[in-house]
Amino acid sequence: MMTGISRRQRSSFGRVISDKMQKTVVVAVTRSVPHPLYGKVMRRVTKLKAHDEKNDCRIGDRVRIVEARPLSKGKHWRVAEILERGERAQEK
Repeated sequence: MMTGISRRQRSSFGRVISDKMQKTVVVAVTRSVPHPLYGKVMRRVTKLKAHDEKNDCRIGDRVRIVEARPLSKGKHWRVAEILERGERAQEK
């Protein structure tokens, strides 16, 4: 008996790199992965679009994002909370 579709429970931390869209921010999530052959740890950056309902986020903010239903063609995340304000956000 199936009880429903299991959603991936994933949350990521990242920095806001763009807030130019309405109710949407671009978040850069950094992860460290070893090189497949040489083993050196490399830094990889993934840019994700996240829904920001109140337009609170500013460039430089550190945020926690959680996976959501598809909100548009490229937006599948939403901002859960702002962990710390960036320098540019404090100026405004």
